Amino acid sequence: MSSVYANYPPALSPEQQQFLVTETKDWAIQNGLAVRPAPTAYADPNRSLATNAPVTLFPSPFPKLCFEEAQALQTIYNQLYARITCNEEWLGKIIQELTDVDDFVANLWKTHLTVKEEGYVQSLSLGLYRSDYMAHVTSDAPPALKQVEFNTISSSFGGLSALVGKLHNHLISSTAGLPSYPPHPLLQSGTVPTNNTVETLAGGLATAHKAYGSSKSSPELPLCVLFIVQDGERNVFDQLALVKQLTEHHKIPVFRVTSNKILDQSSISTSNPSRPLVFTPAHSSSSAFEVTTVYLRAYYSPDEYTSSRDWEARRHLERSAAIKCPSVLNQLAGCKKIQQVLAEPTGPDHLSSFLKDIDPALISRLRDTFAPQYDISAAGQGRDLALNSKTAMDHVLKPQREGGGNNIYKSEIPEFLRTIPEADWKGWVLMELINPAGSAANVALRNDGEVLRGNVISELGIYGTILWDTKGDILHNDQGGWLLRTKGKEVNEGGVAAGFSSLDSPLLF
Repeated sequence: MSSVYANYPPALSPEQQQFLVTETKDWAIQNGLAVRPAPTAYADPNRSLATNAPVTLFPSPFPKLCFEEAQALQTIYNQLYARITCNEEWLGKIIQELTDVDDFVANLWKTHLTVKEEGYVQSLSLGLYRSDYMAHVTSDAPPALKQVEFNTISSSFGGLSALVGKLHNHLISSTAGLPSYPPHPLLQSGTVPTNNTVETLAGGLATAHKAYGSSKSSPELPLCVLFIVQDGERNVFDQLALVKQLTEHHKIPVFRVTSNKILDQSSISTSNPSRPLVFTPAHSSSSAFEVTTVYLRAYYSPDEYTSSRDWEARRHLERSAAIKCPSVLNQLAGCKKIQQVLAEPTGPDHLSSFLKDIDPALISRLRDTFAPQYDISAAGQGRDLALNSKTAMDHVLKPQREGGGNNIYKSEIPEFLRTIPEADWKGWVLMELINPAGSAANVALRNDGEVLRGNVISELGIYGTILWDTKGDILHNDQGGWLLRTKGKEVNEGGVAAGFSSLDSPLLF
């Protein structure tokens, strides 16, 4: 494989690099491959500025077989996490082991129990997922697909990732009739695959919107989809790509509301047992819409719940008739502890239990994507691996969190564990590090204009959508679209929004 990466990407003269940087900046802004700048970067009190999203100037080589395997398994993964969500007893047994060491998980579980006591009024759930992988290599085998994590909430960058592929294909083809890139065999023979993420994700939301049925209000109200977003969201253009697809292609009204305005701009009638969620836009207080589907692009991190009012808002959404994406239970199904239990090499075969109707050969392929993961509680298999300074170098320690910046890596693991109470260790999962394929280089254009060149590793995400009911019946199950995030080889974390990675596209070989 090393020959595939040899001398890639081709060397750039100062003039060639400047051309690619300028072309990329201009194309990005023209086509919406953009983010709001960080508040500390520019004085922008009115939030009127935009800059290019962090991107690579070249697509990155990625094994075609691994890419195709990730696509082939996505709908099975969708089904697995829908069924986990339906099995409250199995899920709850695992989650309740965490509630005394993780306040965030505890409050999510409490939210579910509170709504359950009152009684849920919506039997449908929607998942917009992303399964993240690396191509793992060993000295004596071809690259193997290994899962980094499975995301059940706020699976972002679908809108922007579709644009990165178009950018790179634009640069591969030509600019004004002249080659944009210096010649290289991979750029001449490799391909950047089509990316239909926006169509897939918007299609899932549209399917839920239709499945909701007619208005449950009296008198009936017009229907809409509601995006819950963070206050000061920088990744707004990524979300607007889905809004545009829903409004223009599916003809569905869509509103975006910040999480801190949910209780101000929505209500649930105390006299209507169906509990429809009624939304009133701030700019049109005389208008009212009934929400069919709530899409959470917020509330995935503990720091977003700044007071009891935020938890009240989350419970408010959960108890409504709107279809949640995700529900609280489905968000909890995405905890790292769930992935660790599924990957356990000994004990009950949970995977086969959840996928009884799936071809055993497919289950085996799914299982092959698991990287070794360990429990580090008192009886856990991973405790010695985590505390040994030598074996810790091959592992990462993960909490039950989404987004970058939360993990503990390699030599830091033993020291970190000794700084927290031993009783809290069960809230963490030890995972064997994936050895990513190749030693390619790339050039990254950050959104502050900085240009970085160096050896990189890439992480592939595949998107999927699924709609199901509490009985486990599946109404919709689809996959489509990808995200490639590329970071410096020596960088541990991988989040784009957190500032560690750049958006990229796979050059399949």
